[in-house]
Amino acid sequence: MSKSVATDGLDLPWARRLAGHSDPSRRFRGVGPIVAIALVGGIWSLVAYLQIWSEIILPTPDRVWSALVESVTSEGGRRGLSGHYLWEHVGASLWRIIRGVFWAAAFGAPLGLGLGLFRTFQAVAEPIVGFLRSLPPLGYFSLLIIWFGIDDTSKVWLLFIAAFPPIAIGVAAGVASIQPERVKAALTLGATRRDLVRHTILPSTLPDLLTGLRVAIGFAWTTIVAAETSNGIPGIGGLAWATKKELRSDVAILCVIVIGVVAVLMDLVIRLIERRLLPWRRRS
Repeated sequence: MSKSVATDGLDLPWARRLAGHSDPSRRFRGVGPIVAIALVGGIWSLVAYLQIWSEIILPTPDRVWSALVESVTSEGGRRGLSGHYLWEHVGASLWRIIRGVFWAAAFGAPLGLGLGLFRTFQAVAEPIVGFLRSLPPLGYFSLLIIWFGIDDTSKVWLLFIAAFPPIAIGVAAGVASIQPERVKAALTLGATRRDLVRHTILPSTLPDLLTGLRVAIGFAWTTIVAAETSNGIPGIGGLAWATKKELRSDVAILCVIVIGVVAVLMDLVIRLIERRLLPWRRRS
């Protein structure tokens, strides 16, 4: 007997799986990114080679490729771009982001637990988290430079503030979504408050922590250019910021592409960790 699931006419993948049908979208998941890249690259090439705008505004893919080659080679007295190779720029930015997100997770996860577990603490701390979440990075970066100088400390602080709210809010949402039946079952079996937090609440909030971490890493990458506007070389964001002096739009586009690729790869790593730690979530 065939199974049927009412979805009000919607073609949902989970409904097809419940009905015992194969999901045709799985066949195209591997080629989907390739098709998207080819489509964007084709439109970009067409518009650039038609010279609707000057190459300063929209350089051709060839010029961006030449900038990539320039960034990883040395010639005469030149060494890469702005005195550093591309991997040195990426490595410097990546190290700043790792430190900022690490401290954001170290402080944001416990704060999120407090927001979810204690109503009084939530009433006091939640407006502060919301205030930090709404601040634009450039709005307070000058203060961070005054307080901590132009070295990496101010940059890591900026990335920390950008990555902190998503982690805290994600963990708090995870605590709030725990089913009361699970808590009651643990208490019925004799769990203490410490056991309840360790064996019920923490495992239940792990998916939301990883989701918040993914969002936090995305926010950190969107903030990296602002963080590296001052003394940001080496750094991929600092390199992108420096292109305005010489009108190097080819280098600017190269930086945008590199930032996007590295951010996507980091997100992929978190997703692989999530699959490893939470295999049941994927099956559900």
